[in-house]
Amino acid sequence: METKQKYVLALDLGTTGNRAILFDGNGEVVGQSYGELTQYYPHPGWLEHDPMEIWHDTRSCMEQVFRSTGVSPQGVAAAGLTVQRETCLLWNKTTGEPLHKAIVWQDRRTAHNCRELTEKGYAEKIQESTGLVLDAYFSASKLAWLLDWVKQNQPEVDLDKVLAGTVDTWILWNLTGRRVHGTDHSNASRTMLMNLGTDEWDSELLDLFGIPAHLMPEIRPSLGDFGVIDEEILGTEIPIRAVFGDQQAALFAHGCNQKGMLKCTYGTGSFLIAQSGQELTRSRNQLLSTVAWSEANGGKPVTNYALEGAMFTTGACIQWLRDGLKLIKSAPETDTLARSVNDTDGVYFVPALSGLGAPHWDMSARGGFLGITGGVQREHIVRAVLESIAYQVKEVVDAMNQDGDTPISLLKVDGGASQNNFLMEFQADVLGIPVERPAILDATAQGAAFGAGLAIGFWNDYDELVAKRKRDRSFIPSKNQHQAQDNFQMWQKAVGRAKNWTE
Repeated sequence: METKQKYVLALDLGTTGNRAILFDGNGEVVGQSYGELTQYYPHPGWLEHDPMEIWHDTRSCMEQVFRSTGVSPQGVAAAGLTVQRETCLLWNKTTGEPLHKAIVWQDRRTAHNCRELTEKGYAEKIQESTGLVLDAYFSASKLAWLLDWVKQNQPEVDLDKVLAGTVDTWILWNLTGRRVHGTDHSNASRTMLMNLGTDEWDSELLDLFGIPAHLMPEIRPSLGDFGVIDEEILGTEIPIRAVFGDQQAALFAHGCNQKGMLKCTYGTGSFLIAQSGQELTRSRNQLLSTVAWSEANGGKPVTNYALEGAMFTTGACIQWLRDGLKLIKSAPETDTLARSVNDTDGVYFVPALSGLGAPHWDMSARGGFLGITGGVQREHIVRAVLESIAYQVKEVVDAMNQDGDTPISLLKVDGGASQNNFLMEFQADVLGIPVERPAILDATAQGAAFGAGLAIGFWNDYDELVAKRKRDRSFIPSKNQHQAQDNFQMWQKAVGRAKNWTE
């Protein structure tokens, strides 16, 4: 390792935007660049992204972060990649052109296909093989839809020249000059096509969804060799040594490598993940079994597993208040508005804008405000939306407590919405336990950087690296916690009204 290489590059490709972040030897942020991603809503419940925009933004963000920091790409020891999970696409490997826009994880267009498979009795087989609930959230039914669309609308396309993948696979293929068609175990485990027992694609499930095996990427260890960023892109080759799903990357950044350690990321959705070690754990309460990460270890990779509660709409409903309802001009306003009233004046919001995830898994649920009376104002609506985020997380914490031997006593948090102090105070109240927020909220990017740096030997001690992370603030339950917990019971009644809405 040459001493001139003092940095690790993380690419964090999320649902609402893409960023490139440079980290130094202490794991601190040196500089970053961000670009917001266009959201396409062709029909109610559908959501798409432009894969070419994601790729162009990735290149642009990399170039900008080097330009703004003055750091040379030659000074980067390794790159790590972390991405929004489940979002998937097909592309032509000869031309490099996507065959259709990418279908985003929140998209519900295949809900009826999933219901049909459930009615045919496939749900148990799928959960046993993949650890996942049969739901349109995951990639399998989306890829099947894309293949059907191509066959109907572009019959001239030769499927032997088509590649499939999630966002990490698409970006890796482009970063490496079209040399690597790969993914890692953490992302593959979210497709509903990887067998958790073998850590390989499940041939029965590929057949069930009608997906030819040759379309699928090679599955590699999360901390491993993913080729190099092509010299033509940045003027030098940079080894790519880690790929994670975004939530698994955050778990890695928090140092949650021991069984029972957990974190919650408040992003577009909220994701609570608990480390379950090298033993695959099954939930009795509608949580997902998934891969946390894997490491190259000579022969067979060493795999860490996790239990996860996925909540589809959290930061997305704050964005909706801004861009859809236009009740706010910026996300930080919500903190002030929520504090300007003592309560929600009896209003409860069900954030089912893309159905309900854990622990309900109701694809037909829809969002709703309940309890509105004539005195309700904008501030009450905003507060109800923030409170609903904390209530969702409580549902999943309760499910984890029912699954586990030891009650959760501390929640580590990260992600954009965790900057909201009102939300974090209310979260501590409704859970009745402390909530701990780190100084660096970009835990997903930090996890990708940590993984890449450790894999290449830039850092040698994971525990020491994690120990250097600075804590910003701890939120302790207040005297309002009993009222918050009573209101949670009422919110659950509202959720009951919103379920099965489109049935």
